[in-house]
Amino acid sequence: MTGYIEVFGHGGDVETAASRFGREAADFLDFSANINPLGPPRGVLEAIQQGLQSVIRYPDPAHRGFKALLSERLGVMQEQISVGNGAAESMALILLGLAPRKVGTVEPGFSEYRSLARQFGAEVVHTEGREELAWRAEPEDIEQLMEKVDLLFLGQPNNPNGVQYPLEVLQRLARKAEETGTVLVIDEAFMDFIPVDRRQSLAAQLNDYPNVIIIRSMTKFYAIPGLRLGYALGRAEYIQAMTKKQVTWSVNGLALMAGEACLRSGERYEQETISQITRERGHLIEGLKAYGCAVTPGEANFILARVPDPWTAAAMQEELGRRGILIRSCAMYPGLDKGHVRFAVKDADANATLLEVLGSVLETRGYPNVDQTKDEEQGGKRQ
Repeated sequence: MTGYIEVFGHGGDVETAASRFGREAADFLDFSANINPLGPPRGVLEAIQQGLQSVIRYPDPAHRGFKALLSERLGVMQEQISVGNGAAESMALILLGLAPRKVGTVEPGFSEYRSLARQFGAEVVHTEGREELAWRAEPEDIEQLMEKVDLLFLGQPNNPNGVQYPLEVLQRLARKAEETGTVLVIDEAFMDFIPVDRRQSLAAQLNDYPNVIIIRSMTKFYAIPGLRLGYALGRAEYIQAMTKKQVTWSVNGLALMAGEACLRSGERYEQETISQITRERGHLIEGLKAYGCAVTPGEANFILARVPDPWTAAAMQEELGRRGILIRSCAMYPGLDKGHVRFAVKDADANATLLEVLGSVLETRGYPNVDQTKDEEQGGKRQ
């Protein structure tokens, strides 16, 4: 039996995988969810343990402590910050608060842009990226789309291809948004994984572009997806409209404590994460290419690849799943094809295991030259 395991439209669904492959959920090596392999900063777990007694009290509905730290760190006013139960709630609050009739997306892109927009009654129209541009869309095509929509989502770096648009393109699109009256929502959920000097972001210029909202996630970089925490940055009028649609106490107290601890965790954790992701992404790309995968050269903590013919994403996901490894099929993303998959970048041991099992799968199914590529991979392993 083959078919995708993303029954809820996302990676990281170990419960579905456990039922499908007859394993315990905890037994999988999960490359389908893009979470920091270092795990949460030490201070985060300590803050949660110390704060357990607080579960008898309601969390702060105004998120004041967390907002104050964000304000100081990012150089924006607290009135420009909306805190959500994960970045997904921030997206939902934007759609609920601003009530766009037409929403634009750039495909391939995060599925929640489309699903949430339709869920809240908006019509969705899109433009598609080009393979020769690493699945980015031409700026002209995005501008043309902005003329047709009230709101447009843009991933930066984009999921699933992990690439950024240059800063000058973002500035151009932000000016176009102001001209057309379009709200430009830039999703920076994975921005923290990119070295600081390579980040292309309008966050520092937010006041110059009044039609821009930036979304960020705390759960991926700080490895707390089970707690759910994200935020949005934008002009005060947008934030007020979002706040009016937010359910009171949607962000729980432990998540807020963890968020504050994350922001206090210091540069060492951030630098170690970026260094490891950068190094391991390079090793993983080399290994995937050695096995005949076509790789998109992204910058985030995940890799978009096309498995070698005649393999499909469904067949590869099935074979690896039986062996205890989960990957994300991207065959359902508009613009991609049946062979596209996504691999999270994990630590050196996990990545080596993935490549070893991948080689075994390809060898079992008769992929040519697999012995040679395995020898090359083993010879190139770091000590």
